[in-house]
Amino acid sequence: MKKIALLLLVGFGIASLANQATAQSKQEWPELKEFHKVMAQTFHPSEEGNLEPIKTRIGEMVEKAKTLQASKFPADYDNEKMKKAVAQLVTDSEKLQTAIKGGASDKKITKSLSGLHDVFHQIQGLCSTTESHDHEHKEGDGHSH
Repeated sequence: MKKIALLLLVGFGIASLANQATAQSKQEWPELKEFHKVMAQTFHPSEEGNLEPIKTRIGEMVEKAKTLQASKFPADYDNEKMKKAVAQLVTDSEKLQTAIKGGASDKKITKSLSGLHDVFHQIQGLCSTTESHDHEHKEGDGHSH
């Protein structure tokens, strides 16, 4: 009986290590996480009509998008589709910054931020297509932010 229990424990340990290896094979991209933080902290308030976070942090968002674009793309994500999507993120965040500085209406800012959020989701989707499991955006309220 003890042998079976020991074999089960060893089996679970191996399965756990295998799961960790799978989780770690999802390539780390710190610059994407940094952009994600700003997106989460500005987009969700905008859904509730609070545009103050995006108005005050748009410069930071542009900076994070440019840092992401200049970063070393993890090997799994280093392809033309990803480069194009990240370039779109930079372009759209700069356009939003220009709109905010130009005194754009709240409606226009909300629409632009929503479009920027869609591009961010596209990037997350491209990241998840290199993995065997769905990306984390399917939990809870539909956002992992």
